[in-house]
Amino acid sequence: MPVVNRIADFSAEMSEWRHYLHTIPELGFDCPKTAAFIAERLREFGVDSVEEGIAQTGIVALIEGSEAGPTIGLRADFDGLPITEETGLDYASTHDGKMHACGHDGHTTMLLGAARYLAETRNFAGRVALIFQPAEESGGGAEVMVQEGILDRYGISQVYALHNAPGFEEGGFYTTPGALMAAVDTFHIDIQGVGGHGAMPHETRDPVMAACGIAQAIQTIVSRNHYALDDLVISVTQIHTGTVDNVIPDTAYINGTVRTFDRRVQQMVQERMAAIVAGQAASYGVTAELRYEVGYPATVNDPEKTAFAADIAREISGEGRVMAEAGREMGAEDFSYMLQERPGAYLFLGQGDTAGLHHPAYNFNDEVAPVGASFFARLVERAQPLSVTEAA
Repeated sequence: MPVVNRIADFSAEMSEWRHYLHTIPELGFDCPKTAAFIAERLREFGVDSVEEGIAQTGIVALIEGSEAGPTIGLRADFDGLPITEETGLDYASTHDGKMHACGHDGHTTMLLGAARYLAETRNFAGRVALIFQPAEESGGGAEVMVQEGILDRYGISQVYALHNAPGFEEGGFYTTPGALMAAVDTFHIDIQGVGGHGAMPHETRDPVMAACGIAQAIQTIVSRNHYALDDLVISVTQIHTGTVDNVIPDTAYINGTVRTFDRRVQQMVQERMAAIVAGQAASYGVTAELRYEVGYPATVNDPEKTAFAADIAREISGEGRVMAEAGREMGAEDFSYMLQERPGAYLFLGQGDTAGLHHPAYNFNDEVAPVGASFFARLVERAQPLSVTEAA
């Protein structure tokens, strides 16, 4: 089946919802306008319950099916990014320095579209829990929602989510069983030296040279300390030091990320980074403190649920437009916390030729919103079908 006809009927309204959400991007857990809009739409659709205030602004809404059964969870994130928009759209962000540069406005719209259809038809057993989540970009909103008990409180037995994919065929899907996205950690290195005049470096303990040495030495972890077939990326993304051209500064700061799939590799990186920072600091005569922050775990799809979700995607988009074993990638996603607790799957939905994620010119492709909504709706109906008697 292609896009569900009823969802196609209100696709123009879905675009209106998405455009409004695009004008009001909010960050982290502090998303009151976005949450209020979502809750208002859900009540208009006639869902059976709406719980607000989870993880500050998160929402879980329930839709009861036409007979008893388990509960399936569908999740959409709704926070934006601290980026100044450069799209020139007539519905561009009205919040200075904030924009929906990752398409979370589209994710929310797709789940709202599925919610409207499911509340109207109820052609499924059990119930569906619609999870609208803040703070995916930073803060781990999914972890907080899990910690606040949504999976247990609502008896959610399996969970699914979608993410848009610029550069991939419009309306196509891709995913993979098992590990799909990496764990991501953050490191901070504070270097304390002794500053002085640029003409007299012998009287200083130069933190600039130490920062350069540490940044270079860290890369040997990838090239010399781990097995080449175990995926690992270490990226130094910030070095801050100095103020003027003739003064050697007192301090320097290094920041970056570590991306892994294997916890043993993750632990090795922490140990080697600590040793490298201490050794390099000693060699340059400075002191250095490493702060290593363990972040989102790897996103691991349940193989059986992934195969099932890929079958649904084929029903919506066609056999040749679904890659069910696309391989893994080094991005990270806090839906991983939900997948640690319940079986499920995370899929990507192609946006076509658009600007990339986190780019100031990015804009979600409204043409694929009905595709994503149809996927969610059909997923529920297939995962929790009515009995033969009830369906007849």
